[in-house]
Amino acid sequence: MTDNSSTRYRDAGVDTAAGDLAVELMKSAVAKTHGPEVLGGVGGFAGLFDVSFLKAYTKPLLATSTDGVGTKVAIAQAIDKHDTIGFDLVGMVVDDIVVVGAKPLFMTDYIACGRVVPTRIADIVAGIALACAETHTALVGGETAEHPGLLGPDDYDVAGAAVGAVESDALLGSHLVADGDVVIALGSSGLHSNGYSLVRHVLRQKGIAYADSSAELGGIVGEVLLEPTKLYTAPLLRLLSDPRFTSAVHAFSHVTGGGIAANLARVLPIGSWVELERSTWSPQPVFRVLSEWGGMKLTETEGTWNLGIGMIAVVSPASVDGVIEKLAVDGIAAWTIGSISTSGRDLTGFEQGAKGVNGGAVRLVGQYR
Repeated sequence: MTDNSSTRYRDAGVDTAAGDLAVELMKSAVAKTHGPEVLGGVGGFAGLFDVSFLKAYTKPLLATSTDGVGTKVAIAQAIDKHDTIGFDLVGMVVDDIVVVGAKPLFMTDYIACGRVVPTRIADIVAGIALACAETHTALVGGETAEHPGLLGPDDYDVAGAAVGAVESDALLGSHLVADGDVVIALGSSGLHSNGYSLVRHVLRQKGIAYADSSAELGGIVGEVLLEPTKLYTAPLLRLLSDPRFTSAVHAFSHVTGGGIAANLARVLPIGSWVELERSTWSPQPVFRVLSEWGGMKLTETEGTWNLGIGMIAVVSPASVDGVIEKLAVDGIAAWTIGSISTSGRDLTGFEQGAKGVNGGAVRLVGQYR
């Protein structure tokens, strides 16, 4: 007997069989992120995670974050390369959680597409699973939704959410930041997942295709622009677990949309300020080339791109060298870019707070190397 209801759904553009195949293709990658805390495996209505360990906390706090990767997905679609976009998604979500000192526990993802192509969905989820494994985050569930007529056949978007935990007296943030604290920059891998609307605008204006080869960028344009986001969670948690630095690290800032100054201002106390010295680093070629192609100065892009700094740490002065050395062991380039002050001064020209947070004041000074 023919399943007429299934046929009608397929005629409407939704292929449940393709969705089932996509799940089968991703199962192995997802399973690699599971420890003994995960119950039930893949495919349940809800993911289950055993949090019995929280009984050992005095006052456990849950931390949560949700995000996407923005219009970077348009480049992945344009060159038909989908195995890194999920990696970016985890970076955007989980590295927000570690900012407060929390350890990520588990994550879920959501993929909306115009048509389920099983191998494409599996590639996206494989990237998510790889980054989850690297950050010790269990991927406990997700959803792939087919939206024919709303999205084009080869269009998709991704989003995710994660939950972490931190002991209340280990919470990082502006309440710990003090006069004289030193600001340390952690190097990025490139654009990460912010400012791609500007990137795409620059390329359109310049008439450059993603498939073009660029000697200035050092490769195929689209592939260079898909450089995966650097993950900071595991190295930063190792830093916090080192007794030498547990009390020395006061705040982290994840440099995402809004750029360096705005994101740092969010984790500084009201009344504090800092000038970040541009001469302490040289933005990677991708930023310089895109700025030149767009007829912009690097300083004009500071509110859009990370310009080579993906994360910022605010630490006590006595621990600066040790923190930088510890991060170097984990392969993260780090350097000092300024010091926090609470002395009175005119703050005209400073970025003061962002995204609804009334925080400290930050501005960049000097010239890039």
